[in-house]
Amino acid sequence: MTPADPGAGSRGAAPSDPGATPGRVARAFEGRTAFIPFLSSGYPTPFDTPRLLGALAEAGADIIELGVPFSDPLADGPTIQRASWEALERGATLAGTLAGLAELSADLPPVVLFSYLNPILRMGVDRFLERAETAGAAGLLVTDLPVGAQPELERRLASSALALIPLAAPTTTAARLATIVDHASGFLYYISRLGVTGARAALDSGLSARIEELRTGVRLPVAVGFGISTPAQAAAVSAIADGVVVGSALIAALGRSEEEFVDLAASLADATHAGAV
Repeated sequence: MTPADPGAGSRGAAPSDPGATPGRVARAFEGRTAFIPFLSSGYPTPFDTPRLLGALAEAGADIIELGVPFSDPLADGPTIQRASWEALERGATLAGTLAGLAELSADLPPVVLFSYLNPILRMGVDRFLERAETAGAAGLLVTDLPVGAQPELERRLASSALALIPLAAPTTTAARLATIVDHASGFLYYISRLGVTGARAALDSGLSARIEELRTGVRLPVAVGFGISTPAQAAAVSAIADGVVVGSALIAALGRSEEEFVDLAASLADATHAGAV
């Protein structure tokens, strides 16, 4: 990987790799901090997903993470696990997720599919990529496919039109981070703490320093997720990162009522956009 210049991580910057053409995902970070809400496809029911995607767009989402239900979601906390299980019980599938997305993708901000590997393999990698692109997906994050684990599969995924979003954690070393970013596009999803997803009352005290380090040495925008649950936390993260990802808090709100879900999404979007400096 060619070392990035110190300004490569500046807010609103697209990837600095001269060989890359910024796509829809990277462009979503131009001009302001991106608000990136997560929605579990098929929850509360598969029929609700297209409407909820539209509601997130209207609430101010810059990118939407659309989670594919899976029976063994190891990276997810209890809130998203429960939503995934309920979606599966109501008949949600990867094929259905893509069909629902296709209904209105032209009217949405970039949608990143958030999936475990097994549903993709079960559909067939080439068929999945073709259907995802046709449905209008802009990116893909495979939670249980570490960079370097399956090089041939990774090459097939990277050859598609989808931005391949990587994950990094507090334990990721500089050498490992260089390898991860060299195989990625769109943005870097930084997991703000160890463990599974879930709302938390406070942010990690060392988060600001770590994000500053990442943004000066990574050619991709850096979005922060895991544990962000309130507008105040979104504003705080917005001031130091290129994107703010919120999942469990929104899914928990949706479990209570759609109105609360939409109101929280709008509040988080406003806080994210106002918090940038």
